[in-house]
Amino acid sequence: MKPLNKQFAPKSVMPEKVIQFGEGNFLRAFVDWIIWNMDQKTDFNGSVVVVQPIEKGMVDWLNAQDCLYHVNLQGRENGKPVNTLERIDVISRALNPYTQNAAFMALADQPEIRFVISNTTEAGIAFDPSCKLEDAPASSYPGKLVQLLYRRYQTFNGDKTKGLIIFPCELIFLNGHVLKDCIYKYIELWNLGDDFKKWFEEACGVYATLVDRIVPGFPRKEIAEIQEKISYRDNLVVQAENFHLWVIEAPKEVAEEFPADKAGLHVLFVPSEEPYHKRKVTLLNGPHTVLSPVAFLSGVNIVRDACNHEVIGKYIHKVQFEELMQTLDLPMDELEKFAGDVLERFDNPYVDHQVTSIMLNSFPKFQARDLPGVKTFLERKGELPKGLVFGLAAIITYYKGGKREDGVEIVPNDDQKIMDLLKELWATGDTQKVTDGVLGAEFIWQEDLNKVPGLNAMVKQDLDLIKSVGMLEAVKSIL
Repeated sequence: MKPLNKQFAPKSVMPEKVIQFGEGNFLRAFVDWIIWNMDQKTDFNGSVVVVQPIEKGMVDWLNAQDCLYHVNLQGRENGKPVNTLERIDVISRALNPYTQNAAFMALADQPEIRFVISNTTEAGIAFDPSCKLEDAPASSYPGKLVQLLYRRYQTFNGDKTKGLIIFPCELIFLNGHVLKDCIYKYIELWNLGDDFKKWFEEACGVYATLVDRIVPGFPRKEIAEIQEKISYRDNLVVQAENFHLWVIEAPKEVAEEFPADKAGLHVLFVPSEEPYHKRKVTLLNGPHTVLSPVAFLSGVNIVRDACNHEVIGKYIHKVQFEELMQTLDLPMDELEKFAGDVLERFDNPYVDHQVTSIMLNSFPKFQARDLPGVKTFLERKGELPKGLVFGLAAIITYYKGGKREDGVEIVPNDDQKIMDLLKELWATGDTQKVTDGVLGAEFIWQEDLNKVPGLNAMVKQDLDLIKSVGMLEAVKSIL
């Protein structure tokens, strides 16, 4: 079998327009795949220089394959299975700034560089006051970025046409705002002056983004089969779901320079990222949080099987369409399309997503993802959403522990303080005390949920029903 490199496989040569901090699976299966599509379908004509953001990483692996690799997309589209393999050749080279600092800093001198994209994990966008301008390189990602920006400002004598457009992809709400704040702190710490600060403000743009694609990564089980199919020894195959969404909080001029939407991709340039962040948390993460205990305690272990279950499938649909969707403010047709895509993602035939993997820290998840929907639904409809409240009762029941009817162990996992509270409450054997205690735990909810009209009575009723007839029979009562 041939090794995968440009000696044996064709590779496009295009101007380097993008600096990418991060070389991991997500960026290669999401951002680089998007840019590859832009090159195929629009006049973007740009390649990516990858910069390794930490001292140890994968740039040597990338360079060994001349930055060629395959993306394997799997999932459903319009109800039909999707399983594709595409060779991505959009990365021109990969640099380690810890051993190639001169080459890294020289990127600032290239006039055609226009974009900076990053995914340095949630911990990556952080201000480290120990960083110095003369470090080679600064240890933090924002520090490296400011080093690069300042060098560019000096090289081009403050030319405002040489500013950079910056898209952070870290999973932080309003990530662009957080990164911009770090940049200002370095400008002040390093005394880079008002002229540079003004150039940064007027010539550059740092835009918040929301990314959405599940990327399992290297396909260890199927790699031999995939390599046989592609006829190359590719050690960097990355597997991902076919669904993708990139929401960028930026003006239309930016969209014209980065024409992903014109390539038929789900990339949205919007005035505010916030409603899309809320939509994802509400319609993707929200149903996950409540379907998991309902499914598991009904004897169903896989998310896909829960979606296709005669009873639990209806429960998921109810929570998704009749309850959570009614609490959002985006156009209903847009919400219905997104919710439909979410259900297709849950029904991915290639991924055995264990419901127990979603159950970790269920109480904080419910507080962040579902509780706002409970309150908004009550406010708008004048009644509590039965499916969401039942989901909370299912979580409380799951945290009782013990064994399922088929003998499978129930193993809740959460903050020890929460675990201790639930153990103490369930030891009483009194569902009223359990309800009062859980809803009144202000350290979980930052408020006393016993004050939410009707919630205490409904949770207790659901707990009693689950206790008496079992989860599967109990869930039928709210459908």
